[in-house]
Amino acid sequence: MHNSVQKNLNYKKYVIDSKLQYFKPHATKIEKTFAEEIRLSLTKNQKSIAPKFFYDKKGSALFEKICSLPEYYPTRTEIMILKKLQIELPDFLDHSFRLVELGSGASIKTRLLLDIFTKLQDRIDYFPIDISEILTESSEQLLADYDDLHITGIIDTYEGGLKFLQNFDDKKNLILFLGSSFGNFSPDDGYAFLQKINSAMKSGDLFLIGLDLVKDVQILESAYNDSQCVTAEFNLNVLSRINDELDADFDLINFKHHAIYNKEDQRIEMYLRSLVNQSVIISKSNLSLYLQKDELIHTEYSRKFQVSQIRELLTSVGFKIKNIWLDDGENFSLSLVSKN
Repeated sequence: MHNSVQKNLNYKKYVIDSKLQYFKPHATKIEKTFAEEIRLSLTKNQKSIAPKFFYDKKGSALFEKICSLPEYYPTRTEIMILKKLQIELPDFLDHSFRLVELGSGASIKTRLLLDIFTKLQDRIDYFPIDISEILTESSEQLLADYDDLHITGIIDTYEGGLKFLQNFDDKKNLILFLGSSFGNFSPDDGYAFLQKINSAMKSGDLFLIGLDLVKDVQILESAYNDSQCVTAEFNLNVLSRINDELDADFDLINFKHHAIYNKEDQRIEMYLRSLVNQSVIISKSNLSLYLQKDELIHTEYSRKFQVSQIRELLTSVGFKIKNIWLDDGENFSLSLVSKN
């Protein structure tokens, strides 16, 4: 069955050793998608670049740096909740679960979940899904620290990984979507994504999702406009990636990071502002782009939620809420749900 999945979805299988294997779509598939998506998103009235394209090797490293910044509260507060879960989560699990993570990075939070699984199981199966090549490095670090760990990684988009997972085997999954990554979706896309997760889940599966909460505007805006300008570098790096991979000629000096909180829509909005009138060529997207001075390229939304909105959203998709945990300051939430 595994071979047919690999073949049908155009994946190549790489076996590193008895404890580590990963699947990756053929390079032409990834490149074609990137080039096509950039062409589509930069020819709309509101030009945009999808946030999933932030995470090349340099982008992933910059994001890890953001997570340790004093202004960036989400990582710290989520880790606090995960420490609480060391005691409370095992009540919802048993020895038959596999850990699946959407968007695995350097796996600091992952370790807190693996610590829970270590107490429940002799053999731990971990299934990270990440568009970034950092997945292979973080997997090797984890294997060095956990003797009973076996990793099957998927280097692909969340949607691609979910589709792969759906056809993989019959084992129960605890699916993680941490770091408030869900907030990057528009309301419609987010709802559709949750529906995809729901339909990919089997009856015994569980889903643990991190969602950032509405709070003081100054705290929110500081988190995305840090004093060391790491977030600015992270935002601008997506243009470097397009230059490198799609043969473009963006001049980064002509762009500036811009992030604000939209109170009405409960979201941080992140843009790249064009500082001059300029033309850019993106060869592999077959695109010649003109930008006016002060024109904005939208790169990310980060939506914030009230707890009541979280309950309403998850139940409307068809999930059954098992529990919602908050940190002591009520800045962040983790919700555990099953398929209804």
